[in-house]
Amino acid sequence: MSETTQDRQDAPAGADPKRWKALWVTLVVGFMTLLDVSIVSVALPSLQESLGASPATVQWVVSGYALTFGIALVPAGRLGDAFGRRRMFLIGLVAFVACSAAAGAAPSAGWLIAARLAQGVAAGCLAPQNSALIQQLFRGPERGRAFGFFGATVGISTAVGPVVGGTLLALASGPDGWRWIFYVNVPIGVIALVLALRLIPARDSRGHGRIDVPGVLLLGTGALALLFPLVQAESGGLTRYWWCFPVGVVLLVAFVRWEQRVVARGKDPVFDPRLVTRTRGYAPGVALGTVYFVGFSGIWLTFALFFQTGLGWTPLQSGLAVTPFAVGSASAAVIAGRLVERYGRALTVMGLTGVAVGLTATAIVIATVPAGVTGWAIAPTLLLAGIGGGFVISPNVTLTLRDVPVEMAGSAGGALQTFQRFGGAIGTAALPGLFYLVLSSTDQRYPLAAAAALAVAVVGALAALVIGLLDWRHDRRDEEAAERRRRSEEHRQHETAHP
Repeated sequence: MSETTQDRQDAPAGADPKRWKALWVTLVVGFMTLLDVSIVSVALPSLQESLGASPATVQWVVSGYALTFGIALVPAGRLGDAFGRRRMFLIGLVAFVACSAAAGAAPSAGWLIAARLAQGVAAGCLAPQNSALIQQLFRGPERGRAFGFFGATVGISTAVGPVVGGTLLALASGPDGWRWIFYVNVPIGVIALVLALRLIPARDSRGHGRIDVPGVLLLGTGALALLFPLVQAESGGLTRYWWCFPVGVVLLVAFVRWEQRVVARGKDPVFDPRLVTRTRGYAPGVALGTVYFVGFSGIWLTFALFFQTGLGWTPLQSGLAVTPFAVGSASAAVIAGRLVERYGRALTVMGLTGVAVGLTATAIVIATVPAGVTGWAIAPTLLLAGIGGGFVISPNVTLTLRDVPVEMAGSAGGALQTFQRFGGAIGTAALPGLFYLVLSSTDQRYPLAAAAALAVAVVGALAALVIGLLDWRHDRRDEEAAERRRRSEEHRQHETAHP
């Protein structure tokens, strides 16, 4: 991802000459941390057998990482804004590599869960620095292209986790082959650390690092209360810990009011509420991303359950079946990054339409075609859904963060990703839950169960489409109003010049 002639033409004066190489390093690290959300799922059976753990215990290897990842995002973004994004990125990367090594060497399930919880915190420290560094290093059309690569990274890492995990397990045979799921991060992380030290620039900081500790505690406990039942949904968390939801809402309301007081006193909040109320495009972008990730995150576990449990495929075969989505998403995200400055919210509207149509067609194909040809039959429909998805994630990030002041980029990006984690946690709980519900009520008819779960993802895409259409309409009105003001000013100047 070197700097091209077009990049040099689009680059503003004073742009860092190493910015594209620095972006490459951060995207590799971002890919690694996001991949760890899904790659471990395919190793759970062998991991459980190797460590002699119960299914409920071993599930924490997946859910614990997702939990601490989501909780750390906004505070880590604020720390990056206050103390420097390069510093936070390096600290997070060192911690992530160390925790990966500890997870791979874990002698017991308890040790492994502890390592994964810490690894999730480290990943949460890294994620907001990625989007903030793009805000810091790039301007204008370049920023859209950078976010295009960022969106491609998100799409690929989410979709190819089962493929990578299945491949590693196939290569590293034996009862301890699962350990390479974690060990593979170590050499990649060490190389990335060396390059990051050379390429990522230090920010010109304001020289202070005040952290709103009460705000961090309120946000952290509120996010924990909302996420905990969701990540424990598979083991009955929604019924056992339902009381966490009202507690979480109360804590987050208290957080918002506290942050408003912090801003009123002229101090630095963890998350500035004015980002929602005064920053154009931020609130609808966060809402759209949250709703979209309900379906986007939930479909992968649904596909894994259908292919592996229903059709008896291996984890590698299951992962390869959804590769068309990953290919389409990655390709479209890069293209969308170059078009977002010209077409704006229209890109996400078009993309969400493609996702809804593609997933609807996929559900119909799964429910109607013979099991033996399912993998081939859904390839074109998943490709369409993936292309649509590529026109959603990266343009939405660009449009959501476009007007955010650079000094708030870390906390703003962290909050955006936190809400996407909320959406993802809801989808990961809701879609498989519906899958099992339909399965039990239709005499084990796996195609119908998978189609029903995909229908929920379609509803999520349509809800995001409504938000996108409303925001697009708002943009059109703003553009028309600006054009009327321009013409009025030209008319006034003409009348003044020719009385």
